[in-house]
Amino acid sequence: MKIRVIAVIYTLLMLGAGLFLWTRLDKNPFSIDMLDLNTKSDEIEASLSSGASVEALESEYGCDIALLTDGNYESVNNRFIKEGMAVFDYMEDGVIKGKIAFDVRNDEKAEMVRTLKTGLIRIIVSVYIAGMILIVLIWYFYIRPFKKLSSFAANVSKGNLDTPLNMDKHNYFGAFTESFDRMREELKLSSEREAAANRSKQELVAELSHDLKTPVATIQATCEVMEIKYEEPDIREKVSVIKSKAASVEQLVDNLFRATLDDLEELKVSPKEESSLIIDDMFRDLRFYGTVERKASTPECLIFVDRLRLEQVIDNIAGNSFKYAGTPLEVDFRSDKDSIRVILSDRGPGVPEDELAMLTTKFYRGAEASESGKDGSGLGLYLASLFMEKMGGGLELRNRDGGGFTAEIIIKKAS
Repeated sequence: MKIRVIAVIYTLLMLGAGLFLWTRLDKNPFSIDMLDLNTKSDEIEASLSSGASVEALESEYGCDIALLTDGNYESVNNRFIKEGMAVFDYMEDGVIKGKIAFDVRNDEKAEMVRTLKTGLIRIIVSVYIAGMILIVLIWYFYIRPFKKLSSFAANVSKGNLDTPLNMDKHNYFGAFTESFDRMREELKLSSEREAAANRSKQELVAELSHDLKTPVATIQATCEVMEIKYEEPDIREKVSVIKSKAASVEQLVDNLFRATLDDLEELKVSPKEESSLIIDDMFRDLRFYGTVERKASTPECLIFVDRLRLEQVIDNIAGNSFKYAGTPLEVDFRSDKDSIRVILSDRGPGVPEDELAMLTTKFYRGAEASESGKDGSGLGLYLASLFMEKMGGGLELRNRDGGGFTAEIIIKKAS
């Protein structure tokens, strides 16, 4: 039962008890004994008839006596009536000789009733206040902490481990409060460790699966060269098997990488100072893909890059060019104050203008790439753009004037 309901019921009970006792006191609990008054009146008559003193009888019986022979008889009799006194006739030989009056107004008794009512009100109010204070104390020290524990448990069950449970050692649940909050902290640390471990595994799988694409592509390119160079059936058959298995491995790697990347926001990038001449090594490794035509030498300076990620960026862009354009890859350089720009251009048909902005979107493949039936995951340019941004540079894609597609890799210089 809620504490508010208990407070309302307690209030109604106290009001009901007060009204009951009040109405009982309103009724006159002091009745008049008429038989006793008649007896006293007869005794007084007998005493008066035998010559007893009026003053002595009034003192003895607590009454007032008015005789017809008194000069103020009428006024005294009227006073008896006005004051509500019990009046009896004093008779001798059947003739009224006066009046005997008893005071039955019970003034003292009425005052006692009023005193009882006042005391009753004070007692009821005091008991009510004490009861309400007790209810508030029970709510504050017992109900409220329990509700906080219930709310805390609900948050923990929902996985919300960031909201602390404030410790209050002065209530009954103080020790439980501290224990529960320690449990929350341990659960949070455990959850963070588990998330970090899962993320580390995802990063490792994503990196390995993506890095496997480069040697697989190299194997496929080598197979294509061997198919052209060697005409012996035995060699061509073996090359064909190798090429087929390499294609299967590439497809499996793509599937693994896609599944991992769906749960991974980004791959780890750790840039550091490197010589710009590492770019020459990366382009030399492209000879297995196709023809690379260099228009300028690499500007010598220090650059801020993750060597592995930059190699992946160049491999992805060059691989796309050789796969979809099928033309030699032109490489040019431009250097400015803060960066080196590596400009890679092919002589293919280019990309529709309305698709240019979508090329760096995860899993996006252009209409021509999808229709060509060539394998691809739509992740190459997405990762290339992501890696370059993490290294403080960028990637710009555009169609080449006169035909072809251009990817401009912006590499940040080391400050």
